[in-house]
Amino acid sequence: MLVNLHVKNLALIEETDIDFTSHLNILTGETGAGKSILIGSIQSALGAKIPKDMIRHGCDSALIELIFHTESETVKELMEKYEIPFEDGEIIISRRITNNRVINKINDCSITIARLKELSPFLLDLSGQHENQLLLNPQNHLKILDNFGKDQISSLKEKVAEDYHQYQEVQKELRQKNLGEEERLREMEFLKFEIQEIEQANLQPGEDEELEQLYTRISHSKDILSVCSSIHDLTSSNSISVESMIGKAIRSFSDVSNYDERIGELSEQLSTVDDLLNDFNRELSDYISSMEFDPETFAQTEERLNTLNRLKAKYGDSLEKMQAYLDKSRERYETLSNLDEIIASLKIKYNKIKEKLDEDSKRLTELRKQAAWPMAEAIKQALLDLNFNDVQFEIAFKETEQYSVDGKDQVCFMISTNPGLAVRPLQEIASGGELSRIMLAIKSVLADQEQIETLIFDEIDTGISGRTAQKVSERLSDIARERQVIAITHLPQIAAMADSHFLIEKTSDDKSTISNIHRLSDEESVEELARMLGGAEITSTVLDNAREMKALAADFSKKQ
Repeated sequence: MLVNLHVKNLALIEETDIDFTSHLNILTGETGAGKSILIGSIQSALGAKIPKDMIRHGCDSALIELIFHTESETVKELMEKYEIPFEDGEIIISRRITNNRVINKINDCSITIARLKELSPFLLDLSGQHENQLLLNPQNHLKILDNFGKDQISSLKEKVAEDYHQYQEVQKELRQKNLGEEERLREMEFLKFEIQEIEQANLQPGEDEELEQLYTRISHSKDILSVCSSIHDLTSSNSISVESMIGKAIRSFSDVSNYDERIGELSEQLSTVDDLLNDFNRELSDYISSMEFDPETFAQTEERLNTLNRLKAKYGDSLEKMQAYLDKSRERYETLSNLDEIIASLKIKYNKIKEKLDEDSKRLTELRKQAAWPMAEAIKQALLDLNFNDVQFEIAFKETEQYSVDGKDQVCFMISTNPGLAVRPLQEIASGGELSRIMLAIKSVLADQEQIETLIFDEIDTGISGRTAQKVSERLSDIARERQVIAITHLPQIAAMADSHFLIEKTSDDKSTISNIHRLSDEESVEELARMLGGAEITSTVLDNAREMKALAADFSKKQ
């Protein structure tokens, strides 16, 4: 269950801290007091996108924190999978929002938004005001049915999805290979030309880099030779060269080396330099001798480089990519050469996969139909409890023309809310108030099936009043006997059933507007019910009506 909600600096909320209880928690307040912000904060904490303009004006950041206590084995497995500390069933989820980023944490460990979204459905189910509209799309009906029967359906549904993806892949291969004879021959001729052009080039690994270096050296040989000759003149070729000067210095050292041992050491170092310079001059001389410009070699190098660069422009900007292009072209040419055999093999594979997909889809349909009857009966009973007199509810099946990831099933919820009228698609006849109750019925049935610990309803009372409102309140009370329910309502009939009643109020001054929430005492709850019953003026009669409503709600709860 959701134990605590802490919100700070979010929209109209400066800071609030709510300790929820088990069973039925009701939130009431004037329109615009901040109820939707509160529900939105829970959604945001569980992974919904948070607009940056939700940060309270003048603040640098906002914080939303949820504390859960859960006995769910699935949640325990996910926490172990994520390697997040998990003790005594406590989970603390926090999201800190700044202008630059959102920081998500579970039990003080940072976590990605994807993992947060994976975990959240096992902690609570939140029905927002827009969710009723999902019932108007029959595509969602199949999802609801599969959710109801997931223990029997899930593994086969995954298998069908896998079959379908394989089926699509083979279909795609067949389309790609199903060429006309003229087109096939034309492509083969073009590939043959490209293959021959690359093969004739006789590519050698690293050849282009070696040729580039050789071309650069030959094309700049005159400059290189001029510089090397100048250096050779400076180091060895005349009486004032470095080599000559070092020889004179060594001879000068020899005249005084007997007078000091240190002079001898310095003389030996200079002799070493002289030996190195002699070696350098010999190598430089050899290099100069080898630097003869060969026009034929230069022309051959230039021509080979031009050939490689031309091929690079067509087949890849490196020899490795050109070789890869050649290998791919050869493979494609081989495929086209044996296309008839390949297509025949693919058709055999296609028929086998299609047969398997068809078989698994039919089994999936059978499982869905097995789940449909008890689900329809459970929803029908829930609708009767919600003041749908003589209601009929069925789940109709239709086979689609094409396969999909869900097989070939299309389902539609069929309903009749008036005696004597045949069932028709729900989306064609349900009013806004009826949609609210139908969604409540479905959620209650799914909650029983999935053992969800916390259900949140945001204005489930839309479009209802009177006796129907009373029935909805009783149904919420029934659901709350086995789990925690948190509901926002404008109806006193529903608010009277609260095990814990919270009031959301908005206060304003010249500087700011703030929403606050606090739990009401029994007497404060009566006063809030009186406000909901009587509007602006609360008389003693209205207060008595509110007390009577609370008493009747208490009697109903005791009888359950």
